[in-house]
Amino acid sequence: MANTLLIVEDNPIVREWLGVILEREGYFVILTANGREALDYLRKYPTPSLILLDMLIPRFDGWWFLKQYRRDSSLAAIPVVIMTGIDVASQEWSLALGAVGLLRKPFEVDQLLKQVRRHCGTARPVVSFSITRKKTTVS
Repeated sequence: MANTLLIVEDNPIVREWLGVILEREGYFVILTANGREALDYLRKYPTPSLILLDMLIPRFDGWWFLKQYRRDSSLAAIPVVIMTGIDVASQEWSLALGAVGLLRKPFEVDQLLKQVRRHCGTARPVVSFSITRKKTTVS
């Protein structure tokens, strides 16, 4: 789906913050708490334009997600931007993992929007859906 973002982030405060920022920019946002929820979503619904993936998730972490994601050719074409606070993370590291970009935590809103716009362009949708909230919000 055009201008749709799948966010995979275990921290509920960060996850909601990302959702609010990106929804205000007009993106359709799907929020998930781990790699399993993200894969379940991807296998049931239309593919998003971009995946924002936290690597350090207690269960079904970013490495697990990327391994599963690469096995499915219908999913492997979706660009992934890694979000992490890992000190040694670099653009080269993220590319080696198959991602198209890297956001080193903590990051600024303008860095987030630059990455999202690079892969999705500008947006206009105003609907959001959250796996973790179990509801749909229309504004």
